[in-house]
Amino acid sequence: MASSVATMDELLSSRQVKVLEAGDVIEGVVTSVKKNEVWVDLGDQGIGLVARREIGHGQEIEPGQLITVSVIDPDLDDGQALLSMKRAIKDKGWDEIQRLFDSQEIVEITPYDANRGGLLVELEGIRGFLPVSQLAAGHYPRVSGADKDEILQKLNALTNTTLRVRILDVSRKDNKLIFSEKEALKDDMQSRFKELKVGDIVEGTVTGVIDFGAFVNVDGIEGLIHISEISWERVDNPKTYLKPGDKVKAKIIAIDKDRLSLSLKQTTEDPWLEQVKAFKKDSVVKGKVTRITPFGAFVQLSPSVEALVHVSEMSDDENIDPEKLFQLNEKKEFKVLDIDKDNRKIALSLKDAIPKNKLNSKKSSKTLISKKDSTKE
Repeated sequence: MASSVATMDELLSSRQVKVLEAGDVIEGVVTSVKKNEVWVDLGDQGIGLVARREIGHGQEIEPGQLITVSVIDPDLDDGQALLSMKRAIKDKGWDEIQRLFDSQEIVEITPYDANRGGLLVELEGIRGFLPVSQLAAGHYPRVSGADKDEILQKLNALTNTTLRVRILDVSRKDNKLIFSEKEALKDDMQSRFKELKVGDIVEGTVTGVIDFGAFVNVDGIEGLIHISEISWERVDNPKTYLKPGDKVKAKIIAIDKDRLSLSLKQTTEDPWLEQVKAFKKDSVVKGKVTRITPFGAFVQLSPSVEALVHVSEMSDDENIDPEKLFQLNEKKEFKVLDIDKDNRKIALSLKDAIPKNKLNSKKSSKTLISKKDSTKE
């Protein structure tokens, strides 16, 4: 008999039952579901209690159900353990998120809200953030003047939209989880960049128009059409030429690290080269003043041809003020001094366009007037 008892004690002692500790994640079977609590059979580790607030939103619990819980307090006054389903989900979520971060897997997320800085996201029960700066080219909110309300409006349009992302940064200790859509596309972008070269004609969609140009999404790659590359004509406002959603064909003129520099105008013939044929050196032409600067005035000779009248070619008076001599949209006659086709430049002269006899008659008229004035005196 003694031998049997000893054998039983040995069997009991050989069953190593792990002592519960706060933070342990374990499984148990629901034995009772009450209004404010759920009782759980933890097997050899005793009985546990889950308060209703620790069950989790929308979770239906029934007796006999196997659930995963996290230990909050392993030993309450009555001997049972205090448990949490919410925390268990979160603890398992952090483990999975760390695995996804370590492996750099691409995951799909659906933002549930937005603020001016980016999108609010939840993955595996953990809340995270997708900053504006980490959005792909097609989703980046391009707005004029960095209008914060317009940025928020565009970000709100991305909520409830499925996005493919990588985890950019994670810290369980600091409760930090940052996502990046750009990183998820990085490998694909690099391979596609290798397929592109300067001179290629590509198709894209305008995603934003700002003061200095327009952004274009070229199959997921961001491109910029600078204001100087929109048209052969002088462009004052890019919005008169392009708007978000426009489909365009553009020429690649440079490839930066992660962006294409594009040209819209270089997909067509330069009309300047054709229109400049109508002008000859030493001829007198009529043009409209379009800009006035301290160093001279710009004159439009045809829809695509603009020329410069340097201040030194306005008058023999060295102290001449271009703003007093010219008015915007005023039409005058000028002499063509030089045509530089390689650099698309034409130099004009105002003073040489006035015939010498007219100039002399003007001078003599001024002299007569001054003599009359002196006689009156």
